[in-house]
Amino acid sequence: MKLFITRIVLALRHFQQWLVAQVMFGFLNFLKLFPADGAIRFADRMMRRLGRLTSRHRLMLTNLRNAFPEKSEAEIEEIALASWGNMGRLAAEYVFLDQLFDYDPEKSEPGRVEVSGVPIFLDLRDNPRPFIVFTGHTANFELLPVAGAAFGLDVTVLFRPPNNPYVAKMVFDFRSARMGKLVPSHAGSSFALARQLEAGQGVGVLVDQKFRKGLKGTFFGLDVKTNPLLPKLVRQFDCEVYPARCIRLPGNRYRLEIEPRLDMPRDAKGNLDLPAAAQLLNDKVESWVREYPEQWLWYHDRWQIKQTLAP
Repeated sequence: MKLFITRIVLALRHFQQWLVAQVMFGFLNFLKLFPADGAIRFADRMMRRLGRLTSRHRLMLTNLRNAFPEKSEAEIEEIALASWGNMGRLAAEYVFLDQLFDYDPEKSEPGRVEVSGVPIFLDLRDNPRPFIVFTGHTANFELLPVAGAAFGLDVTVLFRPPNNPYVAKMVFDFRSARMGKLVPSHAGSSFALARQLEAGQGVGVLVDQKFRKGLKGTFFGLDVKTNPLLPKLVRQFDCEVYPARCIRLPGNRYRLEIEPRLDMPRDAKGNLDLPAAAQLLNDKVESWVREYPEQWLWYHDRWQIKQTLAP
């Protein structure tokens, strides 16, 4: 009897996941009926209205209050709603990603996408060596690996699949066709990335996700734990590290930036300082978020607010 009930519960869970996926797929297919700009603006407006009704909105407000204690409640609410709009745009942009990336260095006038740091892209392509590019959940961060592939860079990207297996398959199929090699985040993913670096190739990682058993540091002056994967890979392969980000511009345009190589901190013996390296990553992402706070995904429980801070 117990086994039968367990099977029923699992079947219901799978059905729920399937149903959620079908609703999502239906919404994305609906957006395809419209021009890209109109669909993106519609998704922005819709998420601003729906997002504020969710429990995640309360977490978002708490995160913002703790990150920006100097801002008024009106400013906090404005950033939160704009962040929901950013999420809506990100979802809609999945549908039109092939149309959105129109960067052409031969054009005299910039298109929808402009790229800053082109010489760095070309140097990494023309002088192969192990390197790591890191970013955060800012604007449409999905455009960065698309840009890398467009420049002919052989970059293996670490990504965290959605919990819904039906959505995860769709996302993986979509990304793998446009972003080069993908490595789902799991227990053995570090070995896959290490093999790429050992072969003299590049990897890309997100560094602003919650990590329960990471290196201690701060983010916006609050205690966090940061995934030690990137610092450990640098320590093992002595590879170069480059920050990169996407910035939303007016008129549904985007700027992709790859910044100069970071000097990674070392201790008195010349060894990589892992906690200081993790803090360097946090500081870089924080500087990006402070510049465009509405373009970061504040609904993430980066600081484990539920456990450590009052709501």
